[in-house]
Amino acid sequence: MPNNKPVHQIRLSAIRAAIWLNTSEKSGESWFTVTVTRSYRDKEQLKDTTTFRRDDLPIVSKVLELAYTWIWEQATAEDTDDCE
Repeated sequence: MPNNKPVHQIRLSAIRAAIWLNTSEKSGESWFTVTVTRSYRDKEQLKDTTTFRRDDLPIVSKVLELAYTWIWEQATAEDTDDCE
């Protein structure tokens, strides 16, 4: 059964970056992907969207920068583990 949860999440205000670990069944190679969403309230229900308003864009940029840093650190840690 596949894991349908992100391996890491970064949230600033209503903007969230979810980081997913993907593995190829054929080659066994793994890589990360990122989805970015904005949460909003519609009446009493909390919803997510992948569209962003002008004032969301600096926050989107920041969560993507933080996601990139987290992914880079995972790759660096993995490379360090391989050297030991």
